[in-house]
Amino acid sequence: MANTQPAILSGTDEAQIASTCAKLGLSVTEFSELRRRATAAKATAYCRYSRFRVGATLLCTLPDNAGGKEQGEEEEEEAVVGVVRGEGKTVYVPGANVENASYPVGTCAERVALGTAVTSGIRTFRAIAVATDISPPASPCGMCRQFIREFCTMQTPIIMFDKNSDYVVMTVDQLLPMSFGPDALPPAGA
Repeated sequence: MANTQPAILSGTDEAQIASTCAKLGLSVTEFSELRRRATAAKATAYCRYSRFRVGATLLCTLPDNAGGKEQGEEEEEEAVVGVVRGEGKTVYVPGANVENASYPVGTCAERVALGTAVTSGIRTFRAIAVATDISPPASPCGMCRQFIREFCTMQTPIIMFDKNSDYVVMTVDQLLPMSFGPDALPPAGA
């Protein structure tokens, strides 16, 4: 089986970015916000051991009853830490890697972002962006791929940015083929 590497796309080629956005169903603004916010999240990484900073940002859609409010109830403005509202029901959720002296205890940026989103009641993810300080772009680790698989569709795009804002796009299915997920389990109580 041939191992084909995905193309690294230019982060400065506006036509290429527009083409990428059209294929992914994203606006150029959403793409730019994902890149900007993942890069900003990277700056908050706690990586005193590896010095390998990773930032991630999720592009999410709020459910109709976000925050558990019933229809007709007054909506209180309560900010969830890290969740930033975009246009309408769109939100961006950042995450950064958090290391620990006991190395296996560290948490990757993607899992920090997904954990924040899930505990905030967000379950619909349109895209994930990951940013690092290296080139070419780095992909999520195996543990993160499996964690992403739990909450995203197989066609959810993962946009990986390098230190120059050049990028690679792969879907969950491409990053984790023949994956095991919630759909493989029998229904509860069966």
